[in-house]
Amino acid sequence: MNNFNGTLQEINTTILPDNRGLNYGDAVFETLRVSGGKIYFWEDHYFRLMASMRILRMEIPMSFTPEYLEEQVLQTIASSENKNGAFRAKILVWRKTGGKYSPDTNDVEFLITSEELENPFYTMDDSFYEIELFKDHYINSGMLSTLKTTNKVLNVLGSVYAQENDYANCLLLNEKKQVVEALNGNIFLVKGYKIKTPPITDGCLNGILRKQIIKILGQMPDYILEETSVSPFELQKADEIFITNVITGIQPVSKYRKKEYDREVAKELLAKLNVKARLG
Repeated sequence: MNNFNGTLQEINTTILPDNRGLNYGDAVFETLRVSGGKIYFWEDHYFRLMASMRILRMEIPMSFTPEYLEEQVLQTIASSENKNGAFRAKILVWRKTGGKYSPDTNDVEFLITSEELENPFYTMDDSFYEIELFKDHYINSGMLSTLKTTNKVLNVLGSVYAQENDYANCLLLNEKKQVVEALNGNIFLVKGYKIKTPPITDGCLNGILRKQIIKILGQMPDYILEETSVSPFELQKADEIFITNVITGIQPVSKYRKKEYDREVAKELLAKLNVKARLG
């Protein structure tokens, strides 16, 4: 079921072909995990969406309150048969149609979609998970790279590369040849009691789960977190590498080139993440 500007429609309903999000990538989105009628980390998602719209100079409607958008998401899910299950929901916001490249207006439209997830809480995938660097194209270390926009051609090409070479995922580099993120989430490296993640200034996505993991680590005295640039040479020195996003939660990496990794810290964090998600 889709929610187009507050109106529920069947999934196969055609969205206007002159949509600026489709034609020019002039759109932002939030991917949400919803379980038992609750949106995980909703406040963080809402404020990130508002900040992204401001950065892209979109006009934020007066109706776009946290309560209104939350209601629209839950209303969309409530139309499903298993409305008390777990869902992936997506809020897509784009600028209304204008000229070929320059819009006539900064007013926006939105679409909410949803699909069921198998598990109501975060679980750890025990399958073998090998990664590699994707070096054909680079992320620019600027503010636009930190936003969830529909300009994701680099990620698509990286995914094709991973599929063609039997990798579970790839890591992306910026123009300074620093490791920035995975194709679908932020990355963390564990070496002893130190845990490192690339800073936002390197061009990584300002991820919601990244923020939550940083908060959790701040309450764990056994570990020291560093937000600092990551060199590709550090990957094979790490004890663990894991990837985070709001749908999967925490995905441990099994292997990068000749190095195989543990997953003990990832397991420890996953338990705390589930508690945090349920308590809000």
